[in-house]
Amino acid sequence: MDAEPVGAEPVRAEPRPPAGRGGARTGRRPAAARACALGAGVLLLAGCASMPVSGDIREVQASQGVDSQVRVFGVPPADKAGPTEIVDGFLEAMTSDDPQLQTARKYLTEDAARNWKPGTAVTVLSAGIDRFSLPGEKDGLGPRFKMSGKRLATVDERSAYQPAPGDSRYEETLQLVQENKQWRIQTPPTSLVLSESDFQRIYMPVNKYYFAGGTLVADPVYVRQRSDPDSRMDPTTQTVQSLLAGPSKWLGPVVTSSFPTGTELREGTKSLATDGQNTLRVPLNRKVDDVAQPQCQKMATQLLFTVKDLTASRLERVELLRSDRSLLCSVTDAGASAIAHRVPSPDYQYYVDAEGRFVRMKLDVNSEDQQYRAEPVPGPLSGSPAFKVASAAVSYDEKRAAAVSEDGRGMYLVNLTTAGPMPAPVLTAKGAKPNGLSTPSFDAAGDVWVADQDPQASALYRVPAGTSVAQKVEVAGLDGRITAVKAAPDGVRLALLVQKGNLKSLYIGRIERPEGGKSAVAGAPPVTVRELRPAAPQMADVTALSWAPRGRLLVVGREKGGVVQARSMLADGSMVAASLPGATGLIAVAAADDDKKPVVAWSEDDGIVWLPPGAQWRTVALGRAPVYPG
Repeated sequence: MDAEPVGAEPVRAEPRPPAGRGGARTGRRPAAARACALGAGVLLLAGCASMPVSGDIREVQASQGVDSQVRVFGVPPADKAGPTEIVDGFLEAMTSDDPQLQTARKYLTEDAARNWKPGTAVTVLSAGIDRFSLPGEKDGLGPRFKMSGKRLATVDERSAYQPAPGDSRYEETLQLVQENKQWRIQTPPTSLVLSESDFQRIYMPVNKYYFAGGTLVADPVYVRQRSDPDSRMDPTTQTVQSLLAGPSKWLGPVVTSSFPTGTELREGTKSLATDGQNTLRVPLNRKVDDVAQPQCQKMATQLLFTVKDLTASRLERVELLRSDRSLLCSVTDAGASAIAHRVPSPDYQYYVDAEGRFVRMKLDVNSEDQQYRAEPVPGPLSGSPAFKVASAAVSYDEKRAAAVSEDGRGMYLVNLTTAGPMPAPVLTAKGAKPNGLSTPSFDAAGDVWVADQDPQASALYRVPAGTSVAQKVEVAGLDGRITAVKAAPDGVRLALLVQKGNLKSLYIGRIERPEGGKSAVAGAPPVTVRELRPAAPQMADVTALSWAPRGRLLVVGREKGGVVQARSMLADGSMVAASLPGATGLIAVAAADDDKKPVVAWSEDDGIVWLPPGAQWRTVALGRAPVYPG
């Protein structure tokens, strides 16, 4: 069979038209096609199984609007298919649900099919793949095709999602040769290469949990929504396997796992599910056979919180089994909650009223009484009417507050349980409002974080709990001016809003503390913030943020060409939910680490507003700078 012409014009991968009923795909079917199955029945859909055997190079498009419940199976190469058809068919088959990607391997040479291990990583492109036919070489090898596209992210061997820099490009070359008189790919890509829409159809985000001190930290990863083609494990088993393998590389330096090194699921375990008593039994290998009960309880706690978000039914107990399937230990939902130190659910919401006073209120989503009664916070702030507040933060136990003066220059630490005069400021900014101190933030350890926004002296500061000494904190890789700081409830992540030019971008940094978490001891290494990573790469400009339940972020910002909106993000930078209803004109937003507490915001037009579940925004009062403890 003769090779097809080389040196053709590049083919641009454009989004396919939206899926029709049942997730059926319309649009191109180049050199190969896919069979799509929905539920138990297999439906060969119009346009989903056609197999052209001749013709010009056609578009290689990304899936768009495909329901995650649609199962996609590759179609093997036709006899005597040309190089273009082989390449296009292979790119289609990479997105399939075939076990071990068997159909995709049929487009490869025998050696390449045997050695190809795409399951170790995924490359996510913002759209489809640009596929170019390259000019031939003098050495007589077969045709070559270059794959390229805008890289959105990668998913590494530990299932962690890593956003790519804004200008990142993906490029790889496929070399074709003839084997048994059939064109086949000799050099497949080093990872799965998927468009964003295909990635969202195939994968789903889950949290696995590790300890930082006594606090559980959410480590977001992506697993397949159905059985993994390589391991044949269901999503729950994939997630547990990822938990046992250890934390993501980025989070690894600041968290620990209770599982002994080398712990794995008992050989042959492909499916894990709760029984009729809402109990999950997890068989493990010999590495755990002699683990002491306290350690086993912590292991079971990690597992319970990890699986809890995945199961449709209520999970009430996790049992860990030794390699001989005897019971090693168990933990209940209540017992796991006692082992994992979680920040308390807040009693109050706080904001600065129209008179510059720091006040608190209780918004009850279950109450029919919508008379929002705010009261000044107790302590020195209420006893000093002349002191006006620009912004403030409250500790998680709601016993202390950090308040920034109205001019933005001074930050004061006050006790909310006892009255008394206003203390001296613990930190004074170089500049004044609007370039003074940012809104402060408490972390789970009781430390206070704040940024000096002065363009000539921008810096991050931390006031350790129990002291009044502000320490300057090194932020590795910082490129710009910090304008907002928000410490995560887990105590190991810090969200920073960084301004460069006229745009503000959101980054997450890892808080690295000295051994034992203490830093106020003389001679101890300083606390640092390292490995900044983009937390909202889809946003062209970010204006406000808050941490939300399960290690997520609530981000107010604007996508390219879009309007300002509030969206839910994972801490790894992937967007996971639609925007909040009618969330335009928001200047600040506050969420608690508790799903039962409503979102509170500062609206440009309406002042302090809140969002009851399933309702629209409601006005509370004139005011600004709303916060929950933290």
